[in-house]
Amino acid sequence: MNSNHIVNDAKIKFSVAVDHFRDELKKLRTGRANAAMLDGIMVEAYGTQMPLIQVATISVPEAQLIQITPFDPSNLHVISSAIRENQSFGLNPSDDGHVVRVPIPPLTEERRKEIVKLVGQKQEESMISLRNVRHETLDAINRAQKNKELSEDDANRLEKQVDDAMNLARSQVEATAKSKDAEILTV
Repeated sequence: MNSNHIVNDAKIKFSVAVDHFRDELKKLRTGRANAAMLDGIMVEAYGTQMPLIQVATISVPEAQLIQITPFDPSNLHVISSAIRENQSFGLNPSDDGHVVRVPIPPLTEERRKEIVKLVGQKQEESMISLRNVRHETLDAINRAQKNKELSEDDANRLEKQVDDAMNLARSQVEATAKSKDAEILTV
């Protein structure tokens, strides 16, 4: 059994969990326009539900404005409607017949606190995911040791490597969350 494979597998899973956490945070509104804010928007186009990114180009020409240019101008109205109807965003898009403009209103103090709580929830979900990866990996190491595929010294060395990788991933998640909190609370 290749013992390094176990640790490398865990490192990849830790990295995936951290990346997922960062992607989730991109979707949270901070009062500044960000094209990733609209990642969850689905648009009814050509008789089927499609992600917004597949029917339009999304750009951020100003700090408080997202601009959406549909590939097919006939989709302009459905794009506006899809954004307006998504209550979690609370956005009010307008279109001029060519592009959809979505002004990003400044956040209220209350809404900022709600978003910071969401960051905390997503951080906890991410930490649970990291702990699960660690647990599965340590189980695999213990099984390999019981099956005499690893010596006790090798198992201890691998466990330390897994814990080091876990600590690195945990610190990345914590730093990302702290940075997002600061971004949200900055008026």
